[in-house]
Amino acid sequence: MDNLILKVVDNEGVRIDKYLCGIQDLTRSKIQTLIKDGLVKVNGESVSSNYKVKSNDEIIINIPEVNVDDLLPENIPLNILYEDDDLIVVDKDKGMVVHPAAGNYTKTLVNALLYHFNNLSNNDDNIRPGIVHRIDKNTSGCLIVCKNDKAHNEIANQIKSKKCHRTYIALVHGVIEHETGTINAPIGRSKHDRQKMCVTDINGKEAITHFKVLKRFVNHTLIECELETGRTHQIRVHMQYIKHPIVGDDKYSYSNTRKDTNGQMLHAIKIQFNQPTNGKLIVVESKLPLYFEEILKDIEKNG
Repeated sequence: MDNLILKVVDNEGVRIDKYLCGIQDLTRSKIQTLIKDGLVKVNGESVSSNYKVKSNDEIIINIPEVNVDDLLPENIPLNILYEDDDLIVVDKDKGMVVHPAAGNYTKTLVNALLYHFNNLSNNDDNIRPGIVHRIDKNTSGCLIVCKNDKAHNEIANQIKSKKCHRTYIALVHGVIEHETGTINAPIGRSKHDRQKMCVTDINGKEAITHFKVLKRFVNHTLIECELETGRTHQIRVHMQYIKHPIVGDDKYSYSNTRKDTNGQMLHAIKIQFNQPTNGKLIVVESKLPLYFEEILKDIEKNG
């Protein structure tokens, strides 16, 4: 069982189930279940879901480990962009969680993979078979899944050594004047909101995002981003940092951002790597989702 320790530094007076919602992808209902089961303690004491947090409260969440026996294969359709003996590249749908977590054992990409494939890498992590890197729930597009541990380790090394290139398309608020740019700003967990990441020198790790402008609209810009590093929420945090947050982003964008996007307009459009066994260069591309294309048309027409 993993322990997550938090200290309240903001949002004093908010119900604890609301305050903790989103941490490690825990929904409010899952938080309420953990509280009911006595797995959430404040200053060493059990509380109810309607407890209102106070400044300097120490909250300990005991998150049960996911048991591999809880992972069930599910017949969820997958769009396979590329496949060989070592790996596949999936075109992940927006809204799909990549792997199970406490209280969320179903409808993830892993559940679908277990149904469609007999062999997936283990890499000493039974609850994430095949998963060598992740993209956020509401980010769509290219994701590598490995069929064996040798491929898993090789792709992981390519990501670490920056030999695996990941390209994204994003629609951001505001008009970016520069044609290209590089954001080199360390990212770490926000001390003010544990559900968010932020640019920080205190606990931040190196984060580098390159971008170029593809098209400008009256109040928005369509950009292409390439990751040099792979921090949690990296593009979302970096675009907020330069005051051009991603449209539809419910964590890092404006309160008046579009609500018809069901999350950030961010799509992993291309991934490039060397095939783990023969070293051949593999380039896989995904098309922009239909909703993305339709919103671009609407913005071009109506601003």
